[in-house]
Amino acid sequence: MAITTCIFDAYGTLFDVTAAARQAAQEPEFPHLIDHWAELANHWRLKQLQYTWLRAITDAHTDFWQVTQDGLDWAMEATGLSGDPQLRKRLLDLYWQLQAYEEVPQMLRALKTAGLQTAILSNGSPKMLEGAVNSAGVSGLLDDVLSVEAVGVFKPDAQVYDLVEERFNCQRDEVLFVSSNGWDAAGAAGYGFTTAWVNRSGEPMDRLPWTPHHILSDLSSIPTLLGT
Repeated sequence: MAITTCIFDAYGTLFDVTAAARQAAQEPEFPHLIDHWAELANHWRLKQLQYTWLRAITDAHTDFWQVTQDGLDWAMEATGLSGDPQLRKRLLDLYWQLQAYEEVPQMLRALKTAGLQTAILSNGSPKMLEGAVNSAGVSGLLDDVLSVEAVGVFKPDAQVYDLVEERFNCQRDEVLFVSSNGWDAAGAAGYGFTTAWVNRSGEPMDRLPWTPHHILSDLSSIPTLLGT
């Protein structure tokens, strides 16, 4: 069956999650961050993801904003920056203003021109996602923004992927699901979606029972992939 609906993960897929630490490192108030921002950003993202998995399997759900703060606190301590409340506040403020990767607006515009439905499906809380979508200026290119808060569990729980069929009244094989997280693309493939893994950093394939159908270096080829 032809793809009718393109669903995107948000953080790391459409929006650059390293941007907050990178931008703060360029500000004169935080010269001590210049040599540590990349390590901080990597720790922050990894802990953010790990905490979603642990909370999902232990039935200890909380919203993604709490997970984001917890991940940052761990990352700041790991990089020797935990004694800087001003930096912590600035990093969290910047996380609400993440920018889209440069190819995102043109890619989404091409999909909409071709008549495809587009949406975000994210671990992010609704308010966080609203902030990122508005900051990136892509709200008019999306038909909806779906958050796991509707079901109270993080990806890759099947209840999250169920939200797509419920919202768009489509079959699983009509959906292209796109994520920068290999585990997310794999989980969605196991669910029944066609999936594309945006592997920007050239990571190895995750050792899971399922694999993504497509592996891309960025999002620019999504319209071509769908023949639009």
